[in-house]
Amino acid sequence: MRRSELLVASLPPEMMREVERLKKLEHRTRSELVREALRNYFALRAKFREEEPTAADLRAINEGRHQHARGETIPLKKALRELHGRTHKTRNKTARGNSAR
Repeated sequence: MRRSELLVASLPPEMMREVERLKKLEHRTRSELVREALRNYFALRAKFREEEPTAADLRAINEGRHQHARGETIPLKKALRELHGRTHKTRNKTARGNSAR
């Protein structure tokens, strides 16, 4: 009985060249490279699961699309300034290395 199954996949030429380059560099088979790539993909996918948007998320996305279509946009720099201003609180600066005596 066979302990593995055959996978046939098409790759763009530049990706195949990279596979061949790594195969020679690391003294591995194509199968080993593909198995490792898939293990890494599965691990990343498990760690960073996609979340389904809530109804409120979808409404906000839709409203944003409508605002954009109506030309209600602001420059990125302004949006970043506003965002930065909301999340960043200033604090008193103290000289480094000086301790209260």
